[in-house]
Amino acid sequence: MKRFIVFFAFMIILFSTFSNASAAPLYKDVGDSYPAKTEMDFLASKGIITGDPERAYGVDAEITRLEAAEMIVKSLSLDTSNQVDPNFTDVPANHPSFPIMATIANSGIMNADENGAFNPDASFTRGEAAVFLVRSFDLKGTTKTPFVDVSPTYWVAEAISTLQATNIATGYTDNTFNPLANITKADFAVFIARAINPEFRIKAPSVPPTPSVPTVPASCEKPSNAKTVKVNVQVTSLWHKPGIDRAVDRPSISTPVDISKWTKTMNLKEKWWLVDKTDTQALFGEEVVVLQKSGKWSKIAVKDQYVPYQKEGYPGWVPTSHLYETTTDTSTCSIAIVNAKSSTLYSDTNKKNKYIDISYTTILPVIKEEGEWLHVLTPQNGVKYLPKKDAKVHKNYAAVPKPSQKDIVNSAKAFLGLPYLWAGTSSFGFDCSGIIYSVYKNHGILIPRDSFYQATKGTPVSKSNLQPGDLVFFAGNGGKGKVYHVGLYIGEGKMLHAPNASDKVKIESISAGVYKQNYAGARRYLEK
Repeated sequence: MKRFIVFFAFMIILFSTFSNASAAPLYKDVGDSYPAKTEMDFLASKGIITGDPERAYGVDAEITRLEAAEMIVKSLSLDTSNQVDPNFTDVPANHPSFPIMATIANSGIMNADENGAFNPDASFTRGEAAVFLVRSFDLKGTTKTPFVDVSPTYWVAEAISTLQATNIATGYTDNTFNPLANITKADFAVFIARAINPEFRIKAPSVPPTPSVPTVPASCEKPSNAKTVKVNVQVTSLWHKPGIDRAVDRPSISTPVDISKWTKTMNLKEKWWLVDKTDTQALFGEEVVVLQKSGKWSKIAVKDQYVPYQKEGYPGWVPTSHLYETTTDTSTCSIAIVNAKSSTLYSDTNKKNKYIDISYTTILPVIKEEGEWLHVLTPQNGVKYLPKKDAKVHKNYAAVPKPSQKDIVNSAKAFLGLPYLWAGTSSFGFDCSGIIYSVYKNHGILIPRDSFYQATKGTPVSKSNLQPGDLVFFAGNGGKGKVYHVGLYIGEGKMLHAPNASDKVKIESISAGVYKQNYAGARRYLEK
């Protein structure tokens, strides 16, 4: 009897200890009230993650390929010893985590890219996460009610459908999955927990079947009597006057251009010189209006960039060789909007002949969808091939679904660390208003190009009522002068912005330093 009492007391202490441990914060940002606390406690109990209440897990941070690989290897109890060397081009064999990366690559779960690089520190999309999970846990099944933002032609669509069918991923309340957004550490952890333990899976609410993406006609383009002029280089910079460029600017005015080379070869003084010399940029395939010609230069207006003083659009001078006049009408074609940071057009589907690198928010007419490729029409050189994973396809620009606050903020965060470029509207370099203009345009909302015009449209918002996605403005004379800067409000008193030529895209408090003194108001462009 005494031995039984002792054993019973021991069991009470044991379960009491376990209960207290599971009720304690797992991390600073994973406390008892955290929605996925149970799933993450489960992962910790399996040794897949290691709890530490003294540090934050980083629930909203984007998980890296290496972090995800470590979780998968631990989940599957894969043997990391004596692995065949995959010969990564970016990771030496003596890297501390090389066995993890070699194991995950040799298993076929996460592969190196076309250049043989594993990219351990790179983030990856929710769609790619679905592929990794399906491969890891050999998941099966499909659904007849797909997420409304997952086209059946996306290369990740089948894997996403499997996650949905197995109730591992239920998506957002509007029945979207957001496949091209980078996945967070918390979301990946929850997906892992649900894949291992079906008890965590959540029954997805039934939704009515959604219409399939409209089929692109075989020959949507047709000849026209009307002439249109389009940008025929990856990015063209609009200069305030013709012929004022320097030798260092040659990569930006040559044909073809090389904007990456241009931004990398300029020193800081040369970058600052561009202030008031260049005004904006236009992207490959963008329609413009020719206003005037002078020698080898043309003064154009960019139709999608609003300014109050030029009805045709934002004006500026570009090399005439950057333009191409066409009589092809593509108004009935679907469109592809590049939503990767950048992409490459190829002249073939073997990726042997690269045609041109293009920027985020480049928009091109789609002639055909086939496998992993979009057949897109270029201004001058016919059909080229765009990787489907790098773009989203819509019937037309008006059909682009309006974004949520999270969509806008997450898209902008993809460019954190990108060096500033005066007048930049491409992902090769943005200025303060350029990044916001580009992100909103990518999501189907055209706002003015420059900060001082952005500050005149939209809906005024008080500082106390700021919401993520709002535009916050700063002006001289204590906020009472002319607006000179804009940031994207992301919540908690912080903004994402591109400060100046000496800096990069970053997140900062709207009350930091001069920003507190020069705060000039806010505008909202997102519909409620």
